[in-house]
Amino acid sequence: MAELKHRVVTANGIRIHLVEAGKGPLVLMVHGFPESWYSWRHQLHALAEAGYRAAAIDVRGYGRSSAPAGIDEYRMMKHVADNLGVVEALGEKRAIIFGHDWGAPIAANSALLRPDVFHALALLSVPYSPRGARRPSEAFRQMGGKEEFYIEYFQQPGRAEAEIEPDVRGWLLGFYYCASGDAPAPAAGGTMATIPHGGRMRDRLTIPEKLPGWLTAEDLDFYVSEFERTGLTGGLNRYRNVDRDWEDLAAFTAQPITVPSLFIGGEKDGPTRWGGAAIANFSKTLPGLRGSHVLSGCGHWVQQERPWEVNELLVKFVQGL
Repeated sequence: MAELKHRVVTANGIRIHLVEAGKGPLVLMVHGFPESWYSWRHQLHALAEAGYRAAAIDVRGYGRSSAPAGIDEYRMMKHVADNLGVVEALGEKRAIIFGHDWGAPIAANSALLRPDVFHALALLSVPYSPRGARRPSEAFRQMGGKEEFYIEYFQQPGRAEAEIEPDVRGWLLGFYYCASGDAPAPAAGGTMATIPHGGRMRDRLTIPEKLPGWLTAEDLDFYVSEFERTGLTGGLNRYRNVDRDWEDLAAFTAQPITVPSLFIGGEKDGPTRWGGAAIANFSKTLPGLRGSHVLSGCGHWVQQERPWEVNELLVKFVQGL
């Protein structure tokens, strides 16, 4: 099995921690919320063994990477610039880029803005949807119906943090489990995707009696140790920039991503299910699409729940470029 090497580089004026394995063309992997470079642990080995230089970063605000104080320091343009800085710091000129959850829009916008550098793209969980005419906060408000959609709930600084901080382990376990393919069907009381006005997401989470097969005690311990040390404000600040991103990317309204691309989602994954219209529109928005796969019975944590299937699809994609 390929050796995993930890590095800290300076990128876009901040510190970015990453873990890399293997030699060959660079594949940069970007995680989502609430995760870490560790989310790509299975893919690091598979890509290295297939002849690639695989690098998984801690996104700004996570792990050992810098966590700037200002909320607007987590806007999309900052993340794209971070990725460009990492490629340069690794001595490369081009990279294939993968993204999961929030990492998917970060990867997508990296390829949209700099296709000369990010020449191929794989999106996991969240399908690409170009900037539209509607302000995101307005769309999320409608998605919540009579309650608050979770992205709307995350907007107020300190609110979600206040429910998470007293018991990071319990909150993470409930969040991971309820978004996975192992979670039971939502009860009549509602889902974790919406929260009663004035309520807490924690009250919608279920703590499993035993860990799901894809999440070991060691895996959970790793995530818990990271977030008990850093808190979750950095990760939550990504959600707090959705309207800033919409303003920043006005010049790219309705623009397709033309580089070769791949999509992998889960049948039980919220963002994949909500993104049905975006997936149906891939012929226009991702004209370079090489494959779109929705894995039966899989939840949100696609590359962790189904590592062997995902690895096969990702390796086949990069080898076919």
